[in-house]
Amino acid sequence: MADKLKDQDIENAEFAFGIYDCDGSGKVDAYDIPDVLRSLNLNPTLELCEKMGATKKRGEKKLSVEEFLPIFAQVRATKDQGSYEDFMECLKLYDKMENGTMLFAELEHSLKALGEKLSDDEVAELFADCMDPEDDEGNIFYAPFLQKMMNNPIVYKK
Repeated sequence: MADKLKDQDIENAEFAFGIYDCDGSGKVDAYDIPDVLRSLNLNPTLELCEKMGATKKRGEKKLSVEEFLPIFAQVRATKDQGSYEDFMECLKLYDKMENGTMLFAELEHSLKALGEKLSDDEVAELFADCMDPEDDEGNIFYAPFLQKMMNNPIVYKK
C-alpha cells in the first residue's frame, strides 16, 4: 500500500517522522505514531492507531520510517476519520441559540464523557492552548476553538 503514495507524500511523511525521531536513531516510539499521523493532517482514532501498531505505553516498540510508511498509507486511505465539517455538525447540536456558541460546560463534559474520553488534565491543556475566554453567560464560540484544536497536532494528540 505504501507504493501508492506520491513522492511528495513520502517526503512529508519522512519529514514528520524525523521530527519525532528524538534520538536520531531513525526510529520512532510506536507510542508517538498517532501524533506523527496527526501532524500529517490525518485524524485517526486511538483504536485504529493501535490496530496499525501503535502502543499505549512509551518504550514498548520502535518503528523505522519503512515500517511507518505502510501505516501512513493505510490510515490515509481510511475514510472514517472525521473532518472539521463533521465536528462542526456535532457541536452545532449544542448551539441552542443558533449563533455559533455553546456552553463551555457542555463542551467540557462532552470531551470527558463521550468517544475517546479525555482526562481532566488533557482537557485543561486543550482549553489552555485552544480556548478563547467564555462570555458572562458561560458560552464560547466553538468554531475558533475547533479550528485551533485541529490545526495544532501537539494539542490534538489524544
